[in-house]
Amino acid sequence: MQAKKTFSFVLPLLVFLFLWEALARSGLVSIALFPPPTRVFSALFALLSEGFMLDILASIKRALAGLVLGSFLGVLIGLATGRISFVDKNLSPILHIFRALPPVALIPLFIVWFGIGDSSKVLSIALAVLFVAWLNTHIGAQRVPVHYIRAASMLTKSGGGLKTMKDVVFPATLPFSIAGIRNGIAIAFIMVYVSELAGASQGIGYWIEVSQMTYAIDKMVAALAVLGLLAAATDTAFVKLTQRVFPWMQKL
Repeated sequence: MQAKKTFSFVLPLLVFLFLWEALARSGLVSIALFPPPTRVFSALFALLSEGFMLDILASIKRALAGLVLGSFLGVLIGLATGRISFVDKNLSPILHIFRALPPVALIPLFIVWFGIGDSSKVLSIALAVLFVAWLNTHIGAQRVPVHYIRAASMLTKSGGGLKTMKDVVFPATLPFSIAGIRNGIAIAFIMVYVSELAGASQGIGYWIEVSQMTYAIDKMVAALAVLGLLAAATDTAFVKLTQRVFPWMQKL
């Protein structure tokens, strides 16, 4: 079964790489502007020899820090606005207004406030992730069946609202929260790239900008491929972790 899953994943990837290589070398497009996978792999090895691994680690650190912070706050606020009417009426309208603002547009403001270090990058990533985690959790918390709450109130003798929130609302909302966090993973790696374009001296986004300035298209594509693979690997790891921590959630 595992071999079948591996084959079903590898085969489409190999076909994609073969078609990419064939198109790049067909003469229909400029090989300098559309490098084939073989050149991209060579460029990646060249990048690694120039210390690219440190840039990868820097981007991972920023993306994961922003992802964890934004997801935690988003889920926490979503549970509050989804189940507490007072919080919902007073906080949700404000969140909806700020949710409409492009997180990318706030990066210059964050740089002014927090400098060009990691703080501004992590906070801009966290803010972008927060809204998707919040909205999904908010919707999920509002859709918890009423009979779940009634059954909990009849069976629970202590703990009150907090115990119901922990034992009933949170597990029922979890699929929505996980969907929001998985969207947040992609957003986190998009934001880490954008945030590293401004005032960074290290990171995948920084290398993409340097490669663009030197017209090294193969290195640009290599760095972009690494960014996509990191996002996919993070999503896969998150799904595996979720299934291990919450065994009843096997279909994600």
